[in-house]
This record gives sequence, structure tokens and C-alpha cells, in this order.
Amino acid sequence: MEDEKNIKPDEKKKLTEAWETIKEFLFKLLDIKHDTNKEGTIEDIKENISMKGHTAWVLIFSILIASIGLNVSSTAVVIGAMLISPLLGPILGVGLSIGTNDIDTLKRSLTNFGLMVGLSLLTSFLFFLIPIFRNETPELLARTSPDVRDVFIAIAGGLALIIAISRRSKQTNTIAGVAIATALMPPLCTAGYGLAIGNFSYFGGAMFLFSINTIFIALATFVIVKFLHFPMVKYLDSAKRKKIAQMASFVAFLVFAASIYLFFNLFKINQFKQSATNLITDLKKSGVSIIDEKDDDLNYKDKSIKIYVYGKKLSTDEINYWTAKLPEYRLTETKLIVEQGADSDLMQEVKNLTDLYNQNQKLISSRDESLKEKEDKIKLLEIELGKFYDNEIPFRQISKEAQINYSGLKQLNYSRLYKTNFQTIDTITVFNAEWNSDVQNKAQEEIRLKKWLKTRLNLDTLVVNNR
Repeated sequence: MEDEKNIKPDEKKKLTEAWETIKEFLFKLLDIKHDTNKEGTIEDIKENISMKGHTAWVLIFSILIASIGLNVSSTAVVIGAMLISPLLGPILGVGLSIGTNDIDTLKRSLTNFGLMVGLSLLTSFLFFLIPIFRNETPELLARTSPDVRDVFIAIAGGLALIIAISRRSKQTNTIAGVAIATALMPPLCTAGYGLAIGNFSYFGGAMFLFSINTIFIALATFVIVKFLHFPMVKYLDSAKRKKIAQMASFVAFLVFAASIYLFFNLFKINQFKQSATNLITDLKKSGVSIIDEKDDDLNYKDKSIKIYVYGKKLSTDEINYWTAKLPEYRLTETKLIVEQGADSDLMQEVKNLTDLYNQNQKLISSRDESLKEKEDKIKLLEIELGKFYDNEIPFRQISKEAQINYSGLKQLNYSRLYKTNFQTIDTITVFNAEWNSDVQNKAQEEIRLKKWLKTRLNLDTLVVNNR
């Protein structure tokens, strides 16, 4: 109190003006009532409600594209299908009609919404009936169970969508982004897949996810329509107007109640799974070996957590200890089911596999060393062989050429002479030439033969013995 008294009037005035400036700035920054086109928005939403003619065919083809994308786990294809899908039209129509007491638009929206769901399920069902397209993919399995985060995505997406549509200048990028983020088509395709393979848990989970997205988008539309004070539909008959207003309020209450119930239920499921995951994490940290973890082992409906332990068994006291700790993880009235069998056999099998792996690794290593040693020997022999062939004289070819060049040559012998002075060793190439007795100018022929051999063999030192 003393501090407030010490503040001067001028300072109070400055603080008040600063606060008013901040409030005005925030109001202008977050104001969505400005530039609202109520009549144009109502007209645009009503035009996109109908599911007949070209809109029905666009829906069928977009569902077919999305089904193919889910089947091949192609996110890009699924996103493309969501961009061309007209699924949001009837859902926006439901939210708008409830917010403006427009019973005719509500009936029309619900009728077209039913047609939309029916066409989508039929198209995906027929596609997934084809045997080659019935394999489970990660994209399909991701749409078989909703999560509490899907609720927030649907709420935020629905709010962004109706705000973007209600502007005088349409924000196309926002509308396209919401169509992708809210992901209405993939759950419908997954529901059709569940029907095609006879898996009704897939069908139920996917339809649950689709219902969540639908309800919260419609609820977001209703809230913004009321906040922006869209004009209410007026009826001449006051009794009828009152009855319609009561019906619209009742439907709005049902939608709101269903939204709260769905959100609360999903929140409790998500909380249970998170707590169970924390428990399992702490079990592992304490040295408990857990294998074969599945989402189905965390059963919220039965309030049970099943774990499979291998290696060292948990004693009864240890199991009782962890069971007593369940309330600390907000898992009251939850059963901890521990499955542990003949672990000695399992551990022995693991040990045998480990030993076999180590033996194979040693064998592979020894083989690699042996192969490397052999490769080195082969390379050494190739080098030595190359040296031998480099020094070797092609005697067969030389003898043929000598016979042609020297017709008087009767015989030609070739050898290598090794000579040493006990300090170095020299190698000398020696040819022995035998001439026919009728050869004239034998000395001259001997000189020519020696010169030719030196030139032909590229040798500086060469001995030719003649007979």
C-alpha cells in the first residue's frame, strides 16, 4: 500500500496509458471480427455441402487415390488426395446450421454427410477387396486408433478453417493446410480396409478417429459462428422458430457433450499408456529384462499391464513390490501381469546362438587371412614369372626368322652361360650356328648373323659359335 501511495500521479498516468496502448495493440492483433464476410461465408459453405454430380465423383476419386497412397505407404499421395477431397463441406454445414438455427441446412448437411461417409467407405472397401492390395502398411495401421493429440489437431484445424473461410479475401493456403492436418480421408479409407479384411477392430478404431475429427471441426465452426454473431435464420411462425431454436440448442448440446466425453476418454487412455510406459521404463532401469513389447499389452479397458520377462526371474516378493508401487504411477486398480517361463532354456539358446556367431566370425576372419596370404603369394609369383618372361628369348620365332634370312644355316642352338669370378655372376646369351658345307662367304654370313641377333634381341653382349 505504501508503494502505491509513493507513486506520483504523472507516473500512474503513464502506466495507464502504456497499458491501454498494449491492450489496443493486442486487440487489433488478435481481432477476427474485422473483415468478416458473414453473408459470403454462409453462401460458400452452403454451396459446398452438396455431394452429388461432379462433387461425388471428386470424392470417389480422391478416396481411391488416398487408398492407393495408404496401400503403398506414400505420404505424398495421401496428402494430394486430401487436397482435392470435398469432405469438409457437409461438416462445416453442420456447425454453421446449428450456430444459425438453420434447420433446413442442418438436414441437408446431415444427409450429405451420410452420403459422403457411405461413398467413401464403399470406394475404399471395393479397392481393398482386391487381394493384391490387402497387405497391412504403416500408414494404414497409424489410423486404427485415435490419440488425445488428434482432438487438439481437430479443434485447432477447425478454428483455423472457419476463420480463414470467413474472411473477405479467402486464405487458400490455410484451407489447404487444414484439409491436410485434420486428415479426414485416411481414417475413412482405413475403415473401408477393416471391412474388406473383416477386421472390425480396425474399422471401429478408424471410424472413432474420423468421428473425433468430424465432431471437433463442427464444434469449432459452431463456436466461431456464435462468436462472430452470424445472422440467425428467422421464421415467420414464432412457435416454429422457438421449436427450431430448441432443437438446434439440443443438437449443439449433444455435439458439445460428445466432444467433452471423447476428449476425456482419450485423455484417460493416453494418461494410462504414458504411466504404464513410465513403469516399464523404471522396471528396465532396475535390471528387469523385458521383451516382446506391444501396445495391446497396455490394456486400458481391462486395467492391466502385461510384461514378458526373460533372463533372471522376478521373485514373488519383487512382483509384489512393483505391484504395490502402481499407485505411485497413477495406476490404481491396475493389474500387473508378469509372464516368465523356462528362462534357462531361453538363455541357453541365446548363449548357443552367441557362441555360434563368434565361431563363425573367427572362421571368417581366418579365411580372410588365408585368402590374403594366398593373394600375396600369387602376386609374388606373377612378378617372378614376369621377370622370367622378360629375360626369356622367343627362340622358336628367332629360329624361323633365321632360317628365312640365312638359307645356308643348317642348325641353330641357344643356351645361357653363367659365369662368375666369385664376386659377381654374369649371364651370357650363347648361340651355336652350324652351316651347310656349300655356303660361300661363310665368315661374312657369320658376322651378319651375329649383328642380326644383337639387333633382333636388343642385346649388347652376345656370343655366336659357328661350325
